[in-house]
Amino acid sequence: MKYINFGKTSIKVSEVGFGGIPIIRLQIDEAIKVLRHAYEKGITFYDTANMYRDSEAKIGQAFSEARDKIIIATKTMRRDAKGFARHLEKSLGDLKTSYIDIYQFHQVANIDEWEKLCRPDGALAAAQKAKEEGKIRFLGLTSHNLPVAIDIIKTGIFDTIQFPFNFIEEDFKKELYKYALNNGIGMIAMKPFAGGVIDNAGLAFKYLRQFPEVIPIPGFDSIETVDEVTSLYEKSNEITEKDKKGMDKYRRELGKKFCRRCEYCQPCPEGVMITPAMGYPIVAKRMSPAVSVEFLKIPMESTLKCTQCGACVERCPYELPIFEILKNNYSLYISHLAQSK
Repeated sequence: MKYINFGKTSIKVSEVGFGGIPIIRLQIDEAIKVLRHAYEKGITFYDTANMYRDSEAKIGQAFSEARDKIIIATKTMRRDAKGFARHLEKSLGDLKTSYIDIYQFHQVANIDEWEKLCRPDGALAAAQKAKEEGKIRFLGLTSHNLPVAIDIIKTGIFDTIQFPFNFIEEDFKKELYKYALNNGIGMIAMKPFAGGVIDNAGLAFKYLRQFPEVIPIPGFDSIETVDEVTSLYEKSNEITEKDKKGMDKYRRELGKKFCRRCEYCQPCPEGVMITPAMGYPIVAKRMSPAVSVEFLKIPMESTLKCTQCGACVERCPYELPIFEILKNNYSLYISHLAQSK
């Protein structure tokens, strides 16, 4: 395992990190075992979020005696100062730490959300104060919206950027990657498996290792999955013609049915939460059906408001059959809901 300078921060991180969503479906003892095994294999970077149920608490329990040996990144969805403060204090308590290495504003999807963050009573001012107090070392941003992410990163406020990046979702490697690289902004690749639709770890990481400044954060739920990914870093990452054909096959098969979460389809005039509802099968695969029906209950129930007005279809740059996908996903949600009762 190699360790790299994370942008212009004073942090050094392992070349692959640990995404904190899948451990929410593990019992505490098993989650701790997986987390500590990842550390033994050389992983020092752990990314989680306030909204990931008990993920922070499990990381806190696993590493309370080794806090100075790992880097923790967590996130908040709150845009107001008071909500931010509550989330930060909860994260500090659950993670059993007095500071967060990288505190990120989670999924800033549009300029309206950015403006809320920047208000006098917004979360940004509160975060900067917390940074002065030593509760936060560095500030980060996560987003799925490329133009928004680029505009915000260019303000110079943030030390890190987290964005979807894999061989299917490649937009990151253009302007955003180049700007971050040239300006010393630490880069985190969420969704290295495209949210679960890429099931070939070898291909996924051969691609990502072409960009060594970007830290992928695959989610792990077992010792075996940790070993599978970390072992890839002991092998050559040369991309062969066979690899290229394999990647192209995924792109062709997913091109017409894969939601990239760009959010151009939003907002829905009827209030349908299109983006999270489009990703329901992936969430169910990653979190388990029992957890996903609770986690995405509101978005899935919102699909019943759809009048098939066509506004989302017109906006979708990938020409996805959104009505059909939402209908199928709702049926899957209902089946999972029945199973969980």
